[in-house]
Amino acid sequence: MNHFINIADLSKSDLRTIINVGKKRKSERGQKSHSQPDTDQPLQGKTMVMIFEKTSTRTRISFDLAVKQLGGSSIILNRDEIHYGKGDETIKDTAKVLSQYADIIMIRTDSHKNVDEFKKHLDIPVINGLTNEGHPCQVMSDILTFEELKGNIKDRTIAWIGDGNNVSNSFIEAATKFDFNLKIASPKKYQPNSKVIKLAKKNNCKLLITEDPFEAASEADCIMTDKWISMSDKGDKNKKKKILKKYQVNNKLLKVAKSDVIFMHCLPASREEEVTSEVMDGKKSVVWLQAFNRIHAQKSIIEWCIK
Repeated sequence: MNHFINIADLSKSDLRTIINVGKKRKSERGQKSHSQPDTDQPLQGKTMVMIFEKTSTRTRISFDLAVKQLGGSSIILNRDEIHYGKGDETIKDTAKVLSQYADIIMIRTDSHKNVDEFKKHLDIPVINGLTNEGHPCQVMSDILTFEELKGNIKDRTIAWIGDGNNVSNSFIEAATKFDFNLKIASPKKYQPNSKVIKLAKKNNCKLLITEDPFEAASEADCIMTDKWISMSDKGDKNKKKKILKKYQVNNKLLKVAKSDVIFMHCLPASREEEVTSEVMDGKKSVVWLQAFNRIHAQKSIIEWCIK
């Protein structure tokens, strides 16, 4: 039984296996319809329970399709539909019950501590579908997408522009494990988690943290960004947007990257804020493939967890 909570928790070989299996499964599906199962159906007779404390489009649909394609079934629980979501049942008690009903759990929550608490009391694997500290499933999908288009990510350069949020935290962990160069441009106030940065540097991660978006984008193979205002943000949103204004990804920024640079965004996007529509809909954008590949990366993560 394996849990998938932080990229930093997994070995380089396990992470590489997840990426390669995801690619293989995608290739072998051919033209099958979205809900048609894979030939081997490794999840046949098994059930995944998905708990959503936070709203979701891509995570919800892609995990549901991933389970179906692996031959299993899914049960989706929203915050207002269960006792735990309303705060009148402990995580421990919920975990004990779900361990008897399901074979694997995915949770999308505000607090990373909630996932760690579930792990302590579950007798089945748990997958981090997003927390305030990380979004590892998204990052694995992004790496799969990069390699599908541009080959092995080792020694390539990824630029993260804008808010140093949960996704950027997971990217720092991934840079250490997959040996790629990561350049992050964020204002000092909104840089990624200092503990994650410290651990990455301790592990010889090829990481640059700068306040200059053009320095980060220079000669990059891929430029990434995310919404400036996350779902969990509680501060002055207008003030944050003003501070981040110079971190918009636009064609001027793309010009300092490599000529064959690709653009990624984990979505949803606030067009004309963190990215222009010209870039989002442009020839260098791969955001729709990136979203689609969530299915295939997550299929591989699920399969790895239940082995």
